[in-house]
Amino acid sequence: MNSLFTCPVCGQPLTRGASAYRCPANHCFDLAAAGYTYLLPAGGKHAKLPGDSKEMAAARNRFLSAGYYAPLADKLAALCISRTGPAPCILDAGCGEGYYTARIFDALTGAGKSPQVAGIDISKSCLRWAAKREKGIEFAVASSYHLPIASGSIDLLINCFSPLCLEEFSRVLKPGGRFLYVVPGAKHLWELKQVLYETPYQNEEKRSDYAGFQYETVESVDARIHLPSQDAVFSLFQMTPYFWKTPKAGSARLAALDSLDTTISFQVHVFRKTGSA
Repeated sequence: MNSLFTCPVCGQPLTRGASAYRCPANHCFDLAAAGYTYLLPAGGKHAKLPGDSKEMAAARNRFLSAGYYAPLADKLAALCISRTGPAPCILDAGCGEGYYTARIFDALTGAGKSPQVAGIDISKSCLRWAAKREKGIEFAVASSYHLPIASGSIDLLINCFSPLCLEEFSRVLKPGGRFLYVVPGAKHLWELKQVLYETPYQNEEKRSDYAGFQYETVESVDARIHLPSQDAVFSLFQMTPYFWKTPKAGSARLAALDSLDTTISFQVHVFRKTGSA
């Protein structure tokens, strides 16, 4: 089958077979048993296990699969439906364990479209979960700083809490293609932060203009969620940056909770690629 991915060695298009991807120059990339492939170029891995660890990926999968961030998934799906044609090519750059990727794919097909969707992430642990979610999506270990995607081939690119690589995003988007950039809102997880820190801070909300992109709009997503158990609370904690930088006293306060009600808040910035190339 045709693929959105290109060969990380020579840049030619890849074709997906039953057990591997192959390019016209006969470079071959095996499919893992879970269903993803490895397209990180030589020298592109800077740690033995880059990206989310096995434990963090499992926590993220548990938390997101429970639907706590469904309001964000619904907003992304609606934006993808309204801003694409009948057969869009979609890239989720930094897809994690594939929750949003799969929700978007399902929404597009449910709207009668015929999407071709790919997700990339640096974490093998996350992609093991992602590839199980939806067999109609391609997943690969790859870096947003060196996307294995042909120039001008993508109609819409999603970047959700992942590194912002504007030069590469602009390269792979078609002229007029959309870029959805998701960042935390001002009071995202405010009540969680009140438990963890003596003096929590609000996230900065700002509009940024980027060369080569027209800023279209920002969509806010705000809701309250109830985490009914310590397991749910800890799964959320484990998938946030706070897991690595919370003082011991804050972690102890969190461990004593048997439930938590907290705000979730997201900003979805929508950009359109300008120019003719």
